[in-house]
Amino acid sequence: MTIKLTDEDEVRVRIFKALADPTRIEIIRMLHRSKQEKSFGAVGEQCETPKANISYHFRTLREAGLVRTRQEAQTKYVRLDTEVFEKYLPGFLDTL
Repeated sequence: MTIKLTDEDEVRVRIFKALADPTRIEIIRMLHRSKQEKSFGAVGEQCETPKANISYHFRTLREAGLVRTRQEAQTKYVRLDTEVFEKYLPGFLDTL
């Protein structure tokens, strides 16, 4: 039996896969509490996560639509995409 997912269901699958890791939950918590974007390096230091690993976590979160990233010169920044949380996980950020 083949299950046909809607586009929105596929988004939900990516979101839940992204949230299935304690480091990524901590990143989301940190960004939510700070209420501002942070550099990849600052987040990595706070999470005590090596640079290579933190980049992987950000890519996973970005592909799920949970964060937005931008680069300025050599520094990359990340911020939460609260609209995605409000649409697919209303109230989730308040539980952190």
